Amino acid sequence: MPETLLLADLSLLVVLPLPSAATSKLFCCFDYTFPQMNFPAKVGVTRTFLSTACAVLLSLLSFTLSSSSQAPASRPPFTKASPTPSLKPKKTRPDPATRKFSDRVDALFSAPPVSKGEWGILILDASSGSTLFELNADKYFVPASNMKLFTTALALAKLGPDYRFHTTLETRGALSSDGILSGDLYLVGRGDPNLSNRKFPYELKEEFDGPPERALAELADALLAKGVKQITGDIVGDDSYFPREPYPSGWEIDDMVWEYGAAVSAIVVDDNTVTLTLTAGDAAGAPVQAAVSPATPDFLVQNEVITSAPEIKSDLTLTREPDSNLVVIRGTLPAHSTSRKLILAIHQPALHAAALLRSLLLQRGVKIDGTTRAMHVPEPAASTPRAVLAEHVSIPLADSLKLVNKISQNLHTEMLLLAAARKTALWNTPDDLMKFPADFYTAAGIPPGDVIQTDASGLSRHDLVTPRAVVALLNYAQSQPWFAPYFASLPVAGIDGTLETLMKNTVSAGRIHAKTGSVEHVRTRSGYADTLAGRRLIFSFMSNNQGGKNHEASDTLDALCLAMMEEFDPKPARAKTKTVRRSH
Repeated sequence: MPETLLLADLSLLVVLPLPSAATSKLFCCFDYTFPQMNFPAKVGVTRTFLSTACAVLLSLLSFTLSSSSQAPASRPPFTKASPTPSLKPKKTRPDPATRKFSDRVDALFSAPPVSKGEWGILILDASSGSTLFELNADKYFVPASNMKLFTTALALAKLGPDYRFHTTLETRGALSSDGILSGDLYLVGRGDPNLSNRKFPYELKEEFDGPPERALAELADALLAKGVKQITGDIVGDDSYFPREPYPSGWEIDDMVWEYGAAVSAIVVDDNTVTLTLTAGDAAGAPVQAAVSPATPDFLVQNEVITSAPEIKSDLTLTREPDSNLVVIRGTLPAHSTSRKLILAIHQPALHAAALLRSLLLQRGVKIDGTTRAMHVPEPAASTPRAVLAEHVSIPLADSLKLVNKISQNLHTEMLLLAAARKTALWNTPDDLMKFPADFYTAAGIPPGDVIQTDASGLSRHDLVTPRAVVALLNYAQSQPWFAPYFASLPVAGIDGTLETLMKNTVSAGRIHAKTGSVEHVRTRSGYADTLAGRRLIFSFMSNNQGGKNHEASDTLDALCLAMMEEFDPKPARAKTKTVRRSH
């Protein structure tokens, strides 16, 4: 083995072979590419100088080698430094419950299509606040209707459970002794989402009583009780209480056709919807009858549906272009089949409500000289005040809110955010409106930036929240004076609302109180779980980018709930038994 030489400085240790005479010139390092970098300016370098320098260097190397050879044989040429102790704390082993739950999560997420999506999980002990399990808890997810958890809590905090909405009939005209009202009649909306025929309080399922326009009919009857027989002016639908913005950011065009995407307005009659009923003929080729109820000026129906043979399945296509008042329905319905009912959204709620009120008054014998129109901009403050002729007072907010979360009503949720914000001040833009909840989220302990909100209901695909934000909200809510109606508003597994048909005959039934969420490729579920042993858990399960059929993600959410209920349920300690040895 050739002799070696150690060259060292503070930062580098290199082992090189001892140069021979043939290679000694290599130790005189010189950059031939950039000679100016090797010596100061104006310093000449001669061959004699270089030879002398190399000789000196060789002498030094020989001396070093000689000294090295006299060192004790036991001294190694290089000693490796001992590694720096790690400053990271030792990881603690998860408790058995967490480990078992984690194993079940891994099994659930191990196969497609579930494995191809993104999942976020956070579970807390409601009493101690300790984290039991988390996965991607600080990542953004589209929440879908889990956004309603934020809005309904905000409404309870800002308005209170006993808050009531007021809808009025008003005028500046005079009412003569013979029943003639000189001037316009205003239907003034202030955000009541339940001008309908729903029965309250909500118990297990939706119930209805009377025609959809029942609330307006009651106002019409109250006007007649005042002695009104004729109105010389117009019937005006006044929804100026809220700045006009019928569709929040992130709602899609297809949403706006159907009931779940009805236009937002300070006037809401029967959820701002009408029913289109299609009735097939008795034989193939016969025309299909189409009827809209109640009648509305909002759109006309172009009916191109025909009756097919009884054994052929129905095939229908409905289109309505944005800002169009024409609904086109095409396709087939089998002969003798049950009538099909399609719930369609209204695009101009104030005008629709005014027309509906006018029709109700005409049916009651009131003569109306004017027409119907809508009013979206508030009148100047200096305008002559109107007199109130009739008033409808809503149910308490707590009852209204229970319906919202149980059936996941989008339009009503938007109304709650607007009503809460309107109590404070008007806003100029949708962006200004979405800044309104910020102080509430801060008070709830939600980490800054963990909620990106563009609507109230979660129908917007632009909403983003983290599981940690949801759990922070739910944890905060349980210490608030309005928690009882908030908790009561959540669907119960296997019992009611959007969880009515899920998790029946499992330990989760009756013990999971949670809000569901569902838009395309998104399934979410967050709320409270009460184990058999009485332990309350707060959880948020979120899945995005789900490409399978709808049931896979929902089935996985059910399985996560079951695993949580089983693994985080404290088991009673087993009594120690004394072993008795028997002699033979």
